Amino acid sequence: MTAMRGRSLRLAGAFAVLALAGAALIGGWYLSTRNLPEPETPPAPQPAVTAEGPRFTRIAFGDLPGWDDDDQSAALGAFQISCRIILRRPVAAPLDRGGRFGTVGHWRDVCGAAVDLPLDDAGAARAFFERHFNAWQVAKPDGDTNGLFTGYYEPELAGSLTPDARHDVPLYRLPEDLVVADLGAFDDALDGRRLVGRVADGRFAPYYDRAAIADGVLDGRGLELLWVDDPVDAFFLQIQGSGRVRLPDGRVLRVGYAGANGRPYRSIGKVLIDQGEMKPEEVSLQSLRAWLAAHPDRMVSILDQNPSYVFFRLLDDDGPLGAMGAVLSPGRSLAVDRSMLPLGAPVWLDASYPAGVGALSETPLRRLMIAQDTGGAIKGAVRGDVFWGPGDFAELVAGRMKERGSYAVLLPLAIDPSTVPAPETAAAGG
Repeated sequence: MTAMRGRSLRLAGAFAVLALAGAALIGGWYLSTRNLPEPETPPAPQPAVTAEGPRFTRIAFGDLPGWDDDDQSAALGAFQISCRIILRRPVAAPLDRGGRFGTVGHWRDVCGAAVDLPLDDAGAARAFFERHFNAWQVAKPDGDTNGLFTGYYEPELAGSLTPDARHDVPLYRLPEDLVVADLGAFDDALDGRRLVGRVADGRFAPYYDRAAIADGVLDGRGLELLWVDDPVDAFFLQIQGSGRVRLPDGRVLRVGYAGANGRPYRSIGKVLIDQGEMKPEEVSLQSLRAWLAAHPDRMVSILDQNPSYVFFRLLDDDGPLGAMGAVLSPGRSLAVDRSMLPLGAPVWLDASYPAGVGALSETPLRRLMIAQDTGGAIKGAVRGDVFWGPGDFAELVAGRMKERGSYAVLLPLAIDPSTVPAPETAAAGG
């Protein structure tokens, strides 16, 4: 057992400082307008069934609960960031693998108009979205529009550039022996699928799991990017995928996702539920913290139940990056299943704040968001993860959020997602 793992056991009694524990809930504890024609009046709802993906029903903006009460300019900035990324791609490139959501060419005019808009005019922002888009209610294959919405945030860890008596838990770079095999290169039917592993004794094998890495299998290879002071903080940073590390001299470095070991993600919240230690409705940041503090002898075994392990790189950006390469916007960026919805698209969220977050507890959470990220546990036609940003409130909301809700995707006028069959993907969850 390495010094890091030994220290994990010695410090287990200090887990009252697990400010990042709420991240275990993320998605899976069970972790300038241009003058374009006005859109025509939506027809009577006619849900369209696609092969394995979501169903889409055209819906008027006036029928989106809370649409007239939101400040859509708050989401416009996030959409502009996405548009700059979209417009760098070839005109014929599809926004998604199945082609349901058009090509860059379909989005060029709306994105060109968006980047010219001021960010301080709520009326102009709302008019822009109403003029350039149609709203489509999203449902699961069985027609259910209800799904699960969780939250995530940007944690801050205490760290150092070099190890010392306090900072002895490494954050690793991507190992040079980690191999990503693109299966589509061997068979067109496997396009988009990949395997992550390593070559061992002339054979392709799975990469080391969390337990092996925590036991020191990567030691001595110079892969340490930074060192932090708490093994559990490091664990939950991996679930978040990005965060801040504050150095002893006060400098703050941002780290982001560089890759993973390819092992499936398993939520430790779900583990505790399966072991009869918690009920689903009891799982929250606070309850996880209390349980871990009360059971220091089981900490390592519980963490090892999640075999997934994430590697990091230093970021130069002003905030964490989502899966499409966009800097995430607190309260306006949404992680989705990219096989169901296109990254970069506006999404109208109709959910609620969780209980226990002060005056906002259980009040409606209805706002325009931008799909800019993904997550290992964010799977299904109606499933989302709200990015709340840094800070105590973000941590509180993200740690408690596991709300039922629905959403509608906004698509340029020329795009009708009900007319193109979905690719064969996993059916809806949540």
